Parts: sequence; C-alpha cells; structure tokens
Amino acid sequence: MSQAAVFGVANFAVTTASAKSSKEATSRALALYRRWQKSVPEIMKIHEINLPTSAVRSKIREEFERHKFVENLEVRDILFAKGQMEYQEVMNVWKQNNHIMNYFGKEEAPAKPTTFLEKFYDGRA
Repeated sequence: MSQAAVFGVANFAVTTASAKSSKEATSRALALYRRWQKSVPEIMKIHEINLPTSAVRSKIREEFERHKFVENLEVRDILFAKGQMEYQEVMNVWKQNNHIMNYFGKEEAPAKPTTFLEKFYDGRA
C-alpha cells in the first residue's frame, strides 16, 4: 500500500485555465499558498522531515515571494501551474525526501573554501 493511500486521498491533477485578470491570478496564487501552508504538518509526517515546522513554512513563503513582482499574466499562469504540479508531486509522494531537502541545501551546506590552503585541505586544489 502506498504512503499516499495511507495518509489520505491522492491529490489529482487540477486543470489550469488562464487568469482573466491580475486580481484573479493573485487570488489563485494566494489559495495555492494557503494550501501549501495548511499541508505542512502532513508533508513533514509523510516525508519524515526533521526540521522545525517554521523552517518549512518560511521556505514555502520564500519560494512564493521570489515571484512576487511578476506582472505578466501568462508567466503567472505558468508559475501557478508549476506550483500546482509541485504540490501534487509532494502530496502524492512522487517526490522523495532528498528532493524536498534540496530546497534547504543552501542554508545547511558548509561554506565553500576560498583560500588555497582551504581548497587543498578540502581536496580541490
């Protein structure tokens, strides 16, 4: 039995349509953002993420805020569709734990060596 079946109903694909106005695109994005935020506890349980809930929530917010100033409706439609697909993949356990943890790799990765000796000790020189 799959984990998606154990934890609940599978998330089916949502047909996307072009937004008629900027207001509609904004409301769709906010609805998707809320869906992501409400699903954080379930995501953490399904994927066994050993991070604070606040870190996961802030990463979701960061990903949405990256595209905050996009005004082109066609681009916003594409971003919305990608967000929907990402949500479906995470909730249906089509993404593995390492795929999700890649979002947090930048914060947890050690600093890259800069001097010759640091690179030498690291095995890069």
